Amino acid sequence: MVMTDPIADLLTRIRNASRAQKETVDIPASNMKNEIVRILKEEGYVNDFEVLEDGVHKTLRVDLKYSQKRDRALMGIKRISKPGLRVYAKKDEVPRVLGGLGVAIISTSKGILTGKQAVRHGLGGEVVCFVW
Repeated sequence: MVMTDPIADLLTRIRNASRAQKETVDIPASNMKNEIVRILKEEGYVNDFEVLEDGVHKTLRVDLKYSQKRDRALMGIKRISKPGLRVYAKKDEVPRVLGGLGVAIISTSKGILTGKQAVRHGLGGEVVCFVW
C-alpha cells in the first residue's frame, strides 16, 4: 500500500480511535508526526505518547484522553493543507479555530507550532490541521 499523505493517516487514526473510545492507538512514527502529537498533548487533547522502537521501524503510541463520563477530549480534527492543495498563511493571516476555542497547527521555519505560538513569534507557514 502506497501512502500519499501520512499526516492525514495520523489524523484519521486518532479520530477513528477516539470515536471508538479506544485507550491507545498505534501509528507509524516520523519526526513531523511526533511534533503534531506533542502539540496535541500540550494542548490537552491526548494524555501522553511514546515512541516504540521495533528494530528498524518506529511506532508512535498515543494514549487518548477522555473525561470521567467517557466524553472525548478531542471532538474534531481536520486536515487543511493536502498534498494536492497546499494551504499557507502569512503571519498576520494565521486562522483561528472556532473563535479561539480550537487549535490550528502550523508548520513554520521554526518547526511545528500552534497558531497562537506562530502569531506570537511573528511567523506564517503551512496550515497542517485544525483541532477542536
